[in-house]
Parts: sequence; C-alpha cells; structure tokens
Amino acid sequence: MFQGNAIVGQSGGPTSVINSSLCGVVQGCFELGQKSADSKIDKVYGMQYGVEGFMQDKLIDFATIDPAVVEGLKTTPGSALGSCRHKVQEADFPRILEQLKKYNIRYYFLAGGNDTMDTICRVEKYCREQGYDLRGLGVPKTVDNDLFATDHTPGFASAARYVATSVKQAGVLARDMKKVDQFVIFQTIGRDAGWLAAAAACAKEDCEDAPHIILVPEIAFNFDRFIAKAQETLDKYGFVSVVCGEGIRDANGVVVSSLDADGKEVQTEKTVDKFGNQELGAMAGTSVAIALHKMLGKHLKRENGLPCRGEFQITESLPMCGADRAVATDIQEAWNCGRRAVELALEGKSGVMVTMDRVSNDPYKVEYSTAPLDAVAVEAKPMPAEYVDAENLYVTDACIEYLRPLIGELPKYVKLF
Repeated sequence: MFQGNAIVGQSGGPTSVINSSLCGVVQGCFELGQKSADSKIDKVYGMQYGVEGFMQDKLIDFATIDPAVVEGLKTTPGSALGSCRHKVQEADFPRILEQLKKYNIRYYFLAGGNDTMDTICRVEKYCREQGYDLRGLGVPKTVDNDLFATDHTPGFASAARYVATSVKQAGVLARDMKKVDQFVIFQTIGRDAGWLAAAAACAKEDCEDAPHIILVPEIAFNFDRFIAKAQETLDKYGFVSVVCGEGIRDANGVVVSSLDADGKEVQTEKTVDKFGNQELGAMAGTSVAIALHKMLGKHLKRENGLPCRGEFQITESLPMCGADRAVATDIQEAWNCGRRAVELALEGKSGVMVTMDRVSNDPYKVEYSTAPLDAVAVEAKPMPAEYVDAENLYVTDACIEYLRPLIGELPKYVKLF
C-alpha cells in the first residue's frame, strides 16, 4: 500500500484559471484519495508561496478550508496559494526532503510552466536517489502557451481572448480616431514565443480591421520591412494597428526594446531573473512597444508629409488575471488537468505532466495524456513555421484555425460608414 499526504503548490506568473487547476487537485484528492485499492491520500496540504514557502514551513491544511471556498477557486483569478519564482538550488534539496518527511508527503503536485516542471523533475529525481518514495506530477499552466508536448496550456485561451478582445476594441478606437492618431501599438507578454500576439489575429473580420501587423519572437525583426509595411498600411487605411510580443529580437539577437528610433542598438544594462532569463517589459524598465512607437513616430509619414502621432498599450500582467474574460472551456480544462494529475498519482504515475491532445476543431474536443517532465522542463515551445507569415508580418490561416476554437466567439460591432 502506497499511502501518505499530498501537497500542491503554484509557481511563476498566474493565469485566470490556475486556481481552477488547484481546485481540481484538492477536490480530486478528497474525492479519490481513499477509493484506490493500493494507493491512499490522507491529508491535503497547500504550499504558501510555492517551494520557497514550503521550505519555510508555510503550509495550509485544506481540511480546514470550507469546501465552498475550494469550489469558488474555479472562477477566482490570481494564485490563491501565493506564488514564487524561486530557482531550486542543490543546497535546497536536503531541506525540501526534510519537509517532505516531516509532513509525510508522498504526493507532490505543482501547477506551473517550464521552470516549474524543471523543479518537480529535480525534486522527484532527488527523492528517488535518496530512497524516498514520492510521486511528483506537473499540472500545466502558462498564458504563453509555450510548453512542449501539449496542444495548449490552461490559461492561454483566456489570456488569448483578453488580447484579441482588447485589440479588437482598440482597433475600433484607432480607426475612428485616425484623423488624430495614426497608429497604435499593443504589446503582449511572451518572451520566446508569439502565441499571445498571434491571438490578436482573431480580432480581424475585414482587411481594414486591426491588427495589420503582428510581430512575434519566432521571426527576426527587420526595421526596414517594418517601416515599409506600416507606411503601406497607413496609406491604404489611414491608420495602422501593430501587435508585438515583448520578446521580439532582430537578426543579431538584440531585443527590439534596446533599439532606437532608427533601429540601431542602444547599449543598456541587461537584467536577468532568477532563472537566467533576460528581463523584458516593465521588469527591465523599458519595452518594445515604446521602441516601436519611437520608430513609427520618426519615420511614418502622413499624406502631407508630416510625422504621425500614435499611442502604445502595454497590458503587462492584466491578461494573466482577467477573470471577466476567462473562457468557460479553459476553466473546465484547467480543473480537468488538476483532477487528472491526482488520478495519475493514484495509478502510480510519477515524473510526468498532464497534457492535452486535440482530437478535433469542430466540434472542439481534447483528450488527456502525459509527457515526461524532462521533456517539457525549461525549454519554450515556439509557434511552428507554418503559423507565421514572415513576408507580410502576420500569421497564417492555419494559425487562426488553431486559435479560434480556444478563444471562442468575440463581440460583434457595427459601423456607420
């Protein structure tokens, strides 16, 4: 009989539905934990502020939490347990193992992205090497949609809908205000993958509609091509809508946020996070949207030859917590992933992450599977080449076909002329 207590934690940035996954894990432990013939879950703990809080003995006993509150997690944004971005060091492992033994933790669940999967993988491996029986399971989470081995990640659909709706509404504003402001730049999060920026394409119904240009990290930024495409769009429609991922770089690997109005690199001090990733956006004190704004402000010209006015919109973490725009399917899939992780653990599985495989688009349907943690840890999944139209600075129909079932129907707006 494999028996002990379970613990669940959340790491990295939140999503609108990560708490639904938490709910799935907790409810799954309580509902299934005593039903298996050869595996039992007794108590269910939560890590306050992830593995960092766990090492500091900050735990919640879910037996003390009202079941109605647990149910309410499904539609609550943020990370209800508290999150962290602690990169586990070799020196941390003895303390982690000490805590696992102290609370007789035999089931270890973490919801997170690439770095979180690396944490589970390493903890599970260390315990195995030390002869401590632990079943470590990963629950996928990231608005960036950049985890390998899964069709998409819980949280992405809701964030994608947030982006698409925002760009659609901002596009209506830009169209109606084009006699005042001739361009608008909307920046999304996403360091290495352009999935969120690409989602903006679902906002477009007619050729005139926003967005006109989508810049993603998968395609090297070319200053001359960008200015030419923007000018062509302005001449045709009277305004230009640009969507950009925060992590776009030029052919030399230089982040666009480090470029000046002429597309030349400005030497700035680079900052990195605890995982060695270069900080971008507000965390670095600059942004790609501001850089692009300077470029268009200097080089984009109206019919009379005068320079153009424009604005930039930087939402930063808002798509990660926009519960009012959460997709119902996304909420349910997040819960399903949490629940499935518990089922797998009780079946004796360990060292894997729950994944989703798309069966069909119409009707939309997924099936749940698994992937080894070491196959999804650390590395980011880019958009496939067939989803990106590098020549036209946009995405392809294949990309939009992939995105639409996730985002769902967007609002319809009328126009007078």
